[in-house]
Amino acid sequence: MALRTLATRRRLGLGFQSIRGLQTFSLPDLPYDYGALEPAISGEIMQLHHQKHHQTYITNYNKALEQLDAAMAKGDAPTVVKLQSAIKFNGGGHVNHSIFWKNLAPVREGGGEPPKGSLGSTIDTNFGSLEALIQKMNAEGAAVQGSGWVWLGVDKELKKLVIETTANQDPLVTKGSLVPLLGIDVWEHAYYLQYKNVRPDYLKNIWKVMNWKYASQVYEKECP
Repeated sequence: MALRTLATRRRLGLGFQSIRGLQTFSLPDLPYDYGALEPAISGEIMQLHHQKHHQTYITNYNKALEQLDAAMAKGDAPTVVKLQSAIKFNGGGHVNHSIFWKNLAPVREGGGEPPKGSLGSTIDTNFGSLEALIQKMNAEGAAVQGSGWVWLGVDKELKKLVIETTANQDPLVTKGSLVPLLGIDVWEHAYYLQYKNVRPDYLKNIWKVMNWKYASQVYEKECP
């Protein structure tokens, strides 16, 4: 039986709330049930990934923001500097995962359907074919040492699609004028319960539930 998301659904985004005048962030609900991506990604993985891992990034991000607010109020420059790494790591984890959930969709809702329109044409122009793009992203993702992400982004200045990897929870914006169209989490927590240490199998199967409709919407917005 499919595991369910939280009862109240809202539009997936970088949800936030205000505590004592300080803007903090909250866990966004998924737009599908935890088990809806099976067999590509198990419901157990999705639940743990969302409720435990993503929530932990948000909890630690909010904590760091509150500490930063207090340090800035005191003029405590050393603490402000010290907190930057925690803000980057946990904030990046929140940003990246909020994109990741939107990059996926159940097969019955179009997951895995190849991109059409301008994005499909641009993929053919930049990479030769969708299959060539997938092969390159899988190779780049499999080669990430330790933990990180592999991304398909668009360079807003050059109007060109690019494949990039980022370490740990660094978001794609750390690479310059790149806008993420889709990202694949290659941390072990994203696949180990189902695929053990065989990351290439996970990378192969995740394309079966890739939400190209979302990627196309972002691309058309950024490159009208």
